[in-house]
Amino acid sequence: MRRLAGLLVVPLLLLSTAACGNDTKGSDNASMTNGLPAITAGQKFGEKPTLSKGEGDPPKELKVNVISEGDGPVTKDGDAVEVNYLGQTWDSTTPFDNSFDRGEPFTLTLGAGQVIKGWDQGLKGQKVGSRIEIGIPPELGYGEQGSPPAIKGGATLVFVVDILKATTIPKSAEGTVVAQDNKDLPKVGTNTDGKAPSLTVPKTDAPKKLVSTYVIEGKGEAVKATDTLTVQYQGVLWNGTPFDSSYSRGAAATFPLANVIPGWTKGLEGKKIGSRVLLVVPPADGYGDQAREKIPANSTLVFTVDILAKQ
Repeated sequence: MRRLAGLLVVPLLLLSTAACGNDTKGSDNASMTNGLPAITAGQKFGEKPTLSKGEGDPPKELKVNVISEGDGPVTKDGDAVEVNYLGQTWDSTTPFDNSFDRGEPFTLTLGAGQVIKGWDQGLKGQKVGSRIEIGIPPELGYGEQGSPPAIKGGATLVFVVDILKATTIPKSAEGTVVAQDNKDLPKVGTNTDGKAPSLTVPKTDAPKKLVSTYVIEGKGEAVKATDTLTVQYQGVLWNGTPFDSSYSRGAAATFPLANVIPGWTKGLEGKKIGSRVLLVVPPADGYGDQAREKIPANSTLVFTVDILAKQ
């Protein structure tokens, strides 16, 4: 969803594969535990941790220490994973970001490239209910460019992450196919194989008002505006030109419905989990007179959205 600039407001962490280690090598002292900065306060799962400053050279490869192991299912690519976390750089004692203070866990689709590579790799294969500490070298974090001003270029990152929940995501919408009788609206395919459905935009004038209609009506509960959703989606301009697709990235997207363009929030609220929805979003409910990457100013946007799960 990051490619739809402005759709999603994200924490700082969102923005060559190294080996991932759970080994016990590394010197321990008051400031270091198993090669990573020690947790000096808030040791238990659910508590906001405090980290010491790293000593010596940081690890050159991704390093994962399991602080306490949960007894839940093992996370895998494609799962919607809900976590609390705190992050700081190796040479600092001041966190640059944490969800504990916000009082709101963060949800991501694992393996979808929504977060830095060190997160996708470090969280995979961990049990729900675990607290882990991750040391992330620059090439799996923000590289040499960093993320100023909080993260300088070439910084090694250290995170403590509590894995709260992992949800296995269906590959497609599934339910009752709904007739598409309005010739002035785009037509959407009804396949349920996990591939992007066909999307054909008519050669007529775009609707002036928001359109939200079922293509496939699921059987789940109704979406609320405060929900965090996991979806597969594609977006095209009214002339049929594609500008974004989660299908092309190979993984569903997860985001709070409150943090997207108004056309998504209003169009998906009340729709059932498990459904495929056609959205036609006029400029007033999209990006208005502001151009965004592949989206010209004053564009009408067309989306197919499979509402796969809520968190």
